[in-house]
Order: sequence, then structure tokens, then C-alpha cells
Amino acid sequence: MTERLEFVLRTILIGIGATLVMDGWAFLLRQLGIPSLNFAVLGRWIGHLRQGQWMHASIARATPVRGELLIGWCAHYSIGIAFAALLLSTFGLKWARSPSLFPALLIGIVTVLAPLLILQPAMGAGIASSKTATPIFNSMKSLVTHTVYGVGLYLTALATASLIPAGK
Repeated sequence: MTERLEFVLRTILIGIGATLVMDGWAFLLRQLGIPSLNFAVLGRWIGHLRQGQWMHASIARATPVRGELLIGWCAHYSIGIAFAALLLSTFGLKWARSPSLFPALLIGIVTVLAPLLILQPAMGAGIASSKTATPIFNSMKSLVTHTVYGVGLYLTALATASLIPAGK
């Protein structure tokens, strides 16, 4: 196996695994009555990008897009895989072959910048949910969720470390 193929396989597995851990966290939050992102609105936002609309006053009030839930879920997992690629690009295959917690946590925490500075403002919630009723709570929930994603990066890398042979 080449290092390029190893990189791709590890990126996909680690990204999917970490995103599953994040989804497990979101499921737990919903069981506790704490709402999390509805991926249909992510899909709606992406659908409107094709029409050139980046910003919304309220994505919930925007015109629904055909297949928005599927688009949102696919985007969610694609983003999880992309952030895993960021981790492996930053810390290398050596890290993935023998993972440690800090690099994964660091990337997980850094990824919270995407929703706080890009997605929430674009969907009408403002920077760091500043236009919502509970901006500090929402921002902290995002931070904890992305920290959980970082833990998922580590756990999945640990679980898959010996499953994929090192590339040459």
C-alpha cells in the first residue's frame, strides 16, 4: 500500500468514526432535552449556495430545498472527513499509526471556529450565536461538541491504528 492510499483510508475511517462519536453526543443531548443542529437546515443552506445566496436572516425561514436532509447529512460527514484530513495533514501518518490525545483534541477544538465564525453567521444566528437568545450557552455547546469530535478523532485513530498497514 502506498502512503497516499494509507492517508486516504485513515482519513476516511477516522473522519467517519469521529463524526459518529459527535453524533452520539448530539443524540445524548437531545435525550436530555438539549437541541442540536438539524442537518436539514445545513442542507438548506448548502442548497441556497447553488443559487448564490450565502447569508440568510434566518435559515429556518428560507425556502426549503429538495433533498435538504440528505444534503445536510452528507455534508456533515464530508466535513468530518475533511477535518480528519486536516489532522493527518498537520500531524502526519506517524501520528495516525500511534495516536496521542493532544493533537486530536487540538484539531477538534480548532474546528469549532467553522460553526462560530462561518455557519452560524451565514444562517442568521450571528457570530458565535450572538443573535440567539442564549449565545454563551450555544457557543459553549458548540465548543464541547467539537471537543467530543476531537476525542472521537483520537479514539477512532487508536481503534484503527493497527488495522491499516503502513504505506511505503
